[in-house]
Amino acid sequence: MDPVQVLSLLLVLLSLGNCADTNKQRKDTAFEIYKKLFEVKRKDQINALNNLIELNDVNQQYKIIDIMLKGLFKVLEDSRAILIAAGVQPDSPFPVDEKIKDAYSHTVENSAFFGDVVLRFPKIVHHYFDRNSNWNNLIRWGIGFCNLSGIFDDGPHSQLLGLMSQELGISEKSPDYRNPFRTENMEMPFRKR
Repeated sequence: MDPVQVLSLLLVLLSLGNCADTNKQRKDTAFEIYKKLFEVKRKDQINALNNLIELNDVNQQYKIIDIMLKGLFKVLEDSRAILIAAGVQPDSPFPVDEKIKDAYSHTVENSAFFGDVVLRFPKIVHHYFDRNSNWNNLIRWGIGFCNLSGIFDDGPHSQLLGLMSQELGISEKSPDYRNPFRTENMEMPFRKR
C-alpha cells in the first residue's frame, strides 16, 4: 500500500471508531436521562403510596392494592414479553425503539413500585401475592432485570430490591434484615401511626 492509501485507511478506521464512540455516548446519555426521569417517577409513586397510607381504611386499602397489583403484574407480564421477544438484555445499551423503551421503563418502574408496596403494606401484599405463583415468577424476573440494569446501583433506591426480595422470601433474610416501614408493636403493619 502506498502512503496515501494507508492514510485513507487510518482516517476511515478513526471515523468508524468515532461513530462507535458517539453512538455509545448517545446511548449512555439516554440512560442517564432515563435515570433522572426514573427519580421523578419514583417521587410520584411514593406520594401515591403516602396517600394510600393516610387513607387509614383497611378495607379500602385491600381493595385498592388488589386492583393495583393486578394492573402492575399485567404490565410487567406484557413488558417482559416485549423485552424477551426483542432480545433486550438489562445491561444492554438503553433502547432507542419507543415500544422497547416503554417496556424497559415499565419493568423497572413497576418492579420498584411493587417493592415499595410490599414494604409498606406487607400483610396486604402477602394476602394476594402468596397465592399467585405467576406473580412470584414475574417479580423474580423483574428483580433480576433491575439488578442488572444499573438503575439501582447507587442512590436512594439501591437497597430496595434486596429488601423486597427478603420480605417476599425470594432471597434468604439476612440476620440484620428489618423492614424499614414495619415496627414491632404495630397491630397492623400497614397502618401509619
